[in-house]
Amino acid sequence: MPAAVFSHLERIPDAAIGAAAGVATSALWTLTSLLFTAAAKRLGSLVVNTLRICMAVVLLGITHRLLTGLWLPDVNSRQVLFLGLSGLLGLAIGDQALFTAYVDIGPRLAMLVMTSAPVFAALFGWAQLGERLELLDWLGMAVTLGGIAWVISERPKVVPGTDVSGLLRARRMRGLTLAFIATACQAGGFMLSKVGMGHGWLPRAEHLSPQTASLVRMFFAALCIVPILMLREMRARPRLAGAGSGTAGSIGGVGSGSRNRLTFAMLCIFGGAVFGPFLGMWLSLVAGDRVSLGVAQTLLSLPPVFILPFSRWVHKEHIGFRAVAGAIVAIAGVAILSLPRLWGGG
Repeated sequence: MPAAVFSHLERIPDAAIGAAAGVATSALWTLTSLLFTAAAKRLGSLVVNTLRICMAVVLLGITHRLLTGLWLPDVNSRQVLFLGLSGLLGLAIGDQALFTAYVDIGPRLAMLVMTSAPVFAALFGWAQLGERLELLDWLGMAVTLGGIAWVISERPKVVPGTDVSGLLRARRMRGLTLAFIATACQAGGFMLSKVGMGHGWLPRAEHLSPQTASLVRMFFAALCIVPILMLREMRARPRLAGAGSGTAGSIGGVGSGSRNRLTFAMLCIFGGAVFGPFLGMWLSLVAGDRVSLGVAQTLLSLPPVFILPFSRWVHKEHIGFRAVAGAIVAIAGVAILSLPRLWGGG
């Protein structure tokens, strides 16, 4: 029976497998954003990002051991430099900004802003790697940014003339700024990871597998962010001892009455670590391997559409025409930017 199943799977075209993997990755990333948002509201974005990275290091390390028989990847010093910087920029700084944006503006708007990642990646490739940008590329970038601007320019419904309305506007502005910072950091981290894997400045003879590169990136991100969390916990502990109660954003500040909240948050973080950097990363690599980069990039940009019903049902957001149409326009811009590279052999 298993042999028959594998025989049927081998007959499935690569394009179909790649497309299915791309759509599945977007679905997993949508679920991940919801899980991390729920956890960050209970423990704080720094705690969530740190625990997620540490869990991902363990999962990727076990996988690397099973696939290669080695606990430590064989990486030279130049690759370590680029992959370490990639982990610092994209995972430690970029994801920290993204998780804070999840709390400030919600996963729907944050994921929509993240559709501009191909725009930043194209600009970084043009500026640093010498990649050419055609007129259609600039059009795709303009359409993507236009769709995002159309959605975020819609004013949230607040009570005018109150202090709350001013606080909401300030929080929204901070969240949008952090989301764009996260997008730029993740695009820059992706470019550095490509260099570290052997594409660009380093010779192709030093090519690394994506799984190995991801493990190195996660490991160095953990080295950067764990000491920051430990320092903050040490500084917060005297205040918590004096107050006698827990506060969001501190592990040590969770009191006995918050055990259920802590358990729920930890389950969300573990689920997000499995669905995001572990399964999501693997499926995204399957998509990139089985279909062209342009098709894969477009399919991986679907979370802003997938998250719309969850935002309506889970977060009780009002989803109007502009929210739906703007997300579709932004993804169409990604398609314009990405798909023409098929004809150029990209």
